[in-house]
Amino acid sequence: MVVHTGGCHCGQVRFEVTAPAQLRVSDCNCSICSKSGYLHLIVPKSRFKLLSGAGSLTNYQFNTRTAQHLFCSVCGVKSFYVPRSHPHGYSVNARCLDDVTIADLTIVPFDGRDWEAQFRDGRSEVLGD
Repeated sequence: MVVHTGGCHCGQVRFEVTAPAQLRVSDCNCSICSKSGYLHLIVPKSRFKLLSGAGSLTNYQFNTRTAQHLFCSVCGVKSFYVPRSHPHGYSVNARCLDDVTIADLTIVPFDGRDWEAQFRDGRSEVLGD
């Protein structure tokens, strides 16, 4: 495990996350992730620390209003959020990590477009697992 740092485009929001140097992330095809190019690195809250920019974050919610989509109000980048699939953790956008601590990045497709149907039918694992 290493400490990765990252943040939004303008630098107002900065964070650190403890995760392996060899990352396995999910590329979700749901409506919001596909439009924003989000790559999910799911971590428990204990492995995430917001370093700066709490006052610059704005929250967007839709559908079930469970997920807390946190965007920088200055540049508009969503570098992390609280996902519906892991409400007691964070999903960090791997594209927002400073790449100096990433040894390898494996991207795994995830069918978030049909997320509810998959879980209702017991056909899928949770995003990031």
